Amino acid sequence: MTLKMDTRVTDGVSVVSCTGRIVFGDEATALRENLKKLLGNTKKVVLNLSGVSYIDSGGLGTMVGVYSSARNSGADIKLCGLGQRLRDVLAITKLATVFEVYDTEQQAVAAFKA
Repeated sequence: MTLKMDTRVTDGVSVVSCTGRIVFGDEATALRENLKKLLGNTKKVVLNLSGVSYIDSGGLGTMVGVYSSARNSGADIKLCGLGQRLRDVLAITKLATVFEVYDTEQQAVAAFKA
């Protein structure tokens, strides 16, 4: 299943809802390009991963790379909607300490105001 991304703005925060798989190759490249373009226009991004069924090491690497670039340019990316499997992957790889993870999209968007 290919990765589908839907972008909208909620309370001044760009929310990217992902559906499918984030894997090395076309999907990871599409995610990187979409986020890089978006970060050229905004400093606040929420990545809603509630529709993501699988992520591999290439997908994780892409997310870490984009997150690092965003932080270096004064932007921030928060994650939300992670299923148990994705939460486990972030915990095992110790990336749960890198990304800010929220249960719901509303909590992630609200965190930018705090």
